[in-house]
Amino acid sequence: MHWHAYQWTGNGADRGDESGRRPGSPGFPSSPLPPMRTGDWLAKPASRIAGTYDDAGDAAGWLAREYGKVLASLIRPERIPLEERLVYARDALPRGVDVQWGEWLKGGRFVSLGLICCPNRHVSHPCPS
Repeated sequence: MHWHAYQWTGNGADRGDESGRRPGSPGFPSSPLPPMRTGDWLAKPASRIAGTYDDAGDAAGWLAREYGKVLASLIRPERIPLEERLVYARDALPRGVDVQWGEWLKGGRFVSLGLICCPNRHVSHPCPS
């Protein structure tokens, strides 16, 4: 098993466009929006992958770095402390559980950071890379 990292930052209201977030929709592959189900990231083009990790600790490190980049813009900074989030991620990833963090940012923006297990036990999408 390995993990693909995905991220999206944009206008939070855009997440309401469910047609761009469902793999059966014609615009899904080209839509920059995060999918409704975490595993459906694997159905996006491989160019959307922000990183691929064979080690859960390295994958969790990516989450920590990316979260750190947006920390100052969070509306409710560290509602859940970063270390607590990382404890969960380091436990969940090796067990085949996707980790998805989503947070509201100032100015109505939203950030989505995800580590998706590949192969994935919840969706049948092939490995994108």
